[in-house]
Amino acid sequence: MIHVTKSVTVMKPRAEVYRFWRQLERLPSFMIHLASVSEVSAIRSHWVANAPGATKVEWDAEIVDEREHELLSWRSCEGSQIPNAGKVRFSDAPADRGTEVRVELNYDPPGGTAGAALAKLFGEEPSQQLTDDLRRFKQVMETGEVVLSDGSLFGAGEGASAERPAQAPAVGVRS
Repeated sequence: MIHVTKSVTVMKPRAEVYRFWRQLERLPSFMIHLASVSEVSAIRSHWVANAPGATKVEWDAEIVDEREHELLSWRSCEGSQIPNAGKVRFSDAPADRGTEVRVELNYDPPGGTAGAALAKLFGEEPSQQLTDDLRRFKQVMETGEVVLSDGSLFGAGEGASAERPAQAPAVGVRS
């Protein structure tokens, strides 16, 4: 199992941040590796993720612990393509600076250690993905959208394999 922990501070009240995250179908709006999340019941959901090589992986998950405005904990259901578990904690940030969102993720990558190395090679390393996801989550919560530009990794295609090479500016010829 791979273990990743990351956090971000969002300048919004904890209840608002929790409510947004708790609507699992919204997660693909800032987690670009997710194609979709469908809530099947109050505690069950179906996840579809984009995988290397234009493939998709799917799994079902269930919420195993929930404390409103404080904690959301889940695990994948038996037989999932990607066994995983994790939790998201929501706490008041110091000095009235919004909400600290802390994500802990454990998962068994497809293909084991070799699969994890291949994912890293293609810019799909889980620690960096989670950092990028949380940065986009902060943007969505604070501005209402993910900010795109050619200067950002997301605007340029995100990930080492999708980055564009730098190009010299066009030079005008004077006569």
